[in-house]
Amino acid sequence: MQVVDVIFYAFATITALAAAGVIRSRSPVHSVLFLILTFFSTAAVFVLLEAEFLAALLVMVYMGAVAVLFLFVIMMLDVDFATLKEQALSHLPVGLAVGLVILAEFVVIATQSQAIPSTAAATAAPVANTLAIGRVMYTQYLYPFEVASLVLLVALIGAIVLTLRKRERGAKRQNISQQIARTRAEAVELVKRQPGEGA
Repeated sequence: MQVVDVIFYAFATITALAAAGVIRSRSPVHSVLFLILTFFSTAAVFVLLEAEFLAALLVMVYMGAVAVLFLFVIMMLDVDFATLKEQALSHLPVGLAVGLVILAEFVVIATQSQAIPSTAAATAAPVANTLAIGRVMYTQYLYPFEVASLVLLVALIGAIVLTLRKRERGAKRQNISQQIARTRAEAVELVKRQPGEGA
């Protein structure tokens, strides 16, 4: 068994354990930390499989959205911020452990990337991974790609429409056509006051 195989199985084990930690953890903060570790370990496995584009996409999109996910968790659970600050030290060991594992994975990937045999080097004209995906996606699979984009756009609009609720009481709404059609007589009222009456 080669060194690359050992690293691959180690990262796959870390990914499975971190995913189990996301589900089994009772604290939302610990779940988010384990989720970050799961994403990063999966990205490391993609790098070992020579899928650098998928690894970068996973880190930029999913790990970048974890902060938004954490914000939604805090908003939905109605967590008291004073209590959260007091319990920050209790989350420190898990955070340090996750950070150390991510740092170790990053060091292993950075040091072993030169030793990984590249299958693209064996071909006559090596093509970058991202360039190859772009060529296939925008030539051979252009129509399915556009259809998937439209489906996601419709899903986004549908989610906004379904969550938009009109409140009849206590909500002020703007009627643009009514404002434009308003005349001076409807908007201005002249009131005559006698001296000393005030407003």
